[in-house]
Amino acid sequence: MRAVAIARPGGPEVLTVTERPLPEPGPGQVRVRVRATAVNRADLLQRMGLYPAPAGAPADVPGLELAGEIDATGDGVSELAPGDRVFGLCGGGAYAEAVVLHARELARMPAGMSFTDAAAIPEAFLTAWDAMVEQAGLKAGEWALIHAVGSGVGTAATQIARAVGARSIGTSRTPDKLGRARAHGLDEGVLVAGGAGFAEAVAHATGGRGADVVLDLLGGRYLAEALACVAPRGRVVLVGLLAGARAELDLRAVLSKRVRVIGTVLRARPLEEKIAAAQQLARHLVPLFERRALVPVVDRVLPLARAADAHALIESNTTFGKVVLEV
Repeated sequence: MRAVAIARPGGPEVLTVTERPLPEPGPGQVRVRVRATAVNRADLLQRMGLYPAPAGAPADVPGLELAGEIDATGDGVSELAPGDRVFGLCGGGAYAEAVVLHARELARMPAGMSFTDAAAIPEAFLTAWDAMVEQAGLKAGEWALIHAVGSGVGTAATQIARAVGARSIGTSRTPDKLGRARAHGLDEGVLVAGGAGFAEAVAHATGGRGADVVLDLLGGRYLAEALACVAPRGRVVLVGLLAGARAELDLRAVLSKRVRVIGTVLRARPLEEKIAAAQQLARHLVPLFERRALVPVVDRVLPLARAADAHALIESNTTFGKVVLEV
């Protein structure tokens, strides 16, 4: 099968199309004929040698999410059969024509959805749903502060906030992305630069209360300022560290407001937790996509052979939503 591999740590140019043996499913596993995958920041870090693949995933083939068709099943698989259209997360290896996964790590695709749209869903929407709803308990009537609102996770979080009846404030360094996010349900947009300048705007938008839930995809100085504008008994969920892995925090705010700071990651979870995430996808998110309460946000679709161009696009920070690779 064809796969895109990392020849050596470096820039997008180190991604090369290669041939790999077709994997065979073992007991409880299925093989998926990948039709589309999407590019994530973790793929870029893996390519640069900064984020090794978890145990059991290919060390040099990126790809954390996929949409495709079952084309082989191992012993003991009864819930899926060849020809079923599925999507989900994987520890790596989705930049390829086929992957092998535990059958329960996958969900059936929403009815009538294309593979390229489905591939844009698992990482972004599961990250946002798991962080905001499952872990932070976002409720109707609350305010959610969403950083990097034009990213894949940001556009997903905005829609999820609206779907559960919450209101959203999004930050971005680009006015155009704030405007486009409003079409997906964003209530208030805040233009930021250098990780500062949003606390006052959040306080104003919420009538002085602050954000009940903060989805922090950036870390660094953004986390420190989030504590200044989070509501009493608010929840800050740290998902990414694009603005830095260290921050100086005012712990008095954590104590006086009784704030919960939650760290989370999907890729490194054990199998049983990945299966639970697939169940969230099937039970909670697929029905919302079928009712069009949620929609995948795809910036553009490129062929798998142009994975290097897709990485360069993500690094340019000009995309809105997801970049998808058609396999």
